[in-house]
Amino acid sequence: MSISHTAKLPDYPTPVRWWVLLGLIMVLGQVVIGGITRLTGSGLSITRWEIVTGTIPPLNDQDWDLEFDAYKATPQYQKINAGLSMSEFKFIYFWEYFHRLWARLMGFVFIIPFIIFRRKKWLDELLLKRLMITVLMAAVVASFGWIMVASGLIDRPWVNAYKLTMHLSLACILYAYLAWTVFKVWMPGLTIDNVSPSLRKYLGFVIVLVAVQIILGGIMSGTKAALFYPTWPDMNGEWLPSVLTDASMWVPDNFVQYDATLFLPALVQFVHRSTAYLLTVAIVLFAYLLYKNTSNLLLRRATIITLLLLCVQVALGIATVMTSIGTIPVGLGVFHQAGGLLLLTATLYLYFLLGGFTTTKTPYSR
Repeated sequence: MSISHTAKLPDYPTPVRWWVLLGLIMVLGQVVIGGITRLTGSGLSITRWEIVTGTIPPLNDQDWDLEFDAYKATPQYQKINAGLSMSEFKFIYFWEYFHRLWARLMGFVFIIPFIIFRRKKWLDELLLKRLMITVLMAAVVASFGWIMVASGLIDRPWVNAYKLTMHLSLACILYAYLAWTVFKVWMPGLTIDNVSPSLRKYLGFVIVLVAVQIILGGIMSGTKAALFYPTWPDMNGEWLPSVLTDASMWVPDNFVQYDATLFLPALVQFVHRSTAYLLTVAIVLFAYLLYKNTSNLLLRRATIITLLLLCVQVALGIATVMTSIGTIPVGLGVFHQAGGLLLLTATLYLYFLLGGFTTTKTPYSR
């Protein structure tokens, strides 16, 4: 078995390679900070979307009073946080501000090196195209982030679960696209030859499962489903919650007004758990098939890392559910979300090694 490279692909300078990797790490950091913002209830603390002027936080007591008064007009304050002290408000304000500041920082980390590398002609047309797509995707993610926040400033004390899930899904698509770009920049055209196409297709199915599980995790978070069934392996003593076997509950209103009944929290947690079991079996089976059909050391190491990440992710998921008594633990919840992205990264890397999306190769052994 040999390693191959696509013909005539560039070998990017070291600063470019570290630059795109830093971008990926910062996107991961943004998702993690977003998780902290959500779990601390901080996302609605800033009621305006000011791209430029919003960079400067309140600098004196008068500015803080203005920000606090704006928050007091929101449903979240009136229905949940009435009586919140200024120090408590500053805590939740910090996380939302930090979340937005990190996004702005990503812009500077992109644009300044981009100008330098462009002038040095270190960026070929293929990478330029991918970078422009990344920028457009980031703009869409940011715009939908405000749409999500706005959904919690009118009637509801929380952001809409579906809009939150869409925001998270778009961020994960951006992350996955940038991860693939990092693979191509660090290892241009690298693939493992003589691997069964069926194994690659099966891995594609696994990646879809990982993506679906992340989306379900977003709905879990948006509906706070973990709070209603904080037990494992059963769900409050039931393997299938009785609310799901009641035919009268399967109506559109229970999907729209999901706060009114236990139906959607029960449904999404049951499906999330079931998908986790299916994903575990699927990844273990993939590892077995890969070890049976190839002795390539790089593939085997990548598979071991994927299995380890899977084990950690399953443990984090169970721990998060079982400790969600009254409130969802911030640390476990954030680590669980980050673990999902790392697992997605590992499966995408395996897919890259197996030649995913590659149509033309010029093999050589090394």
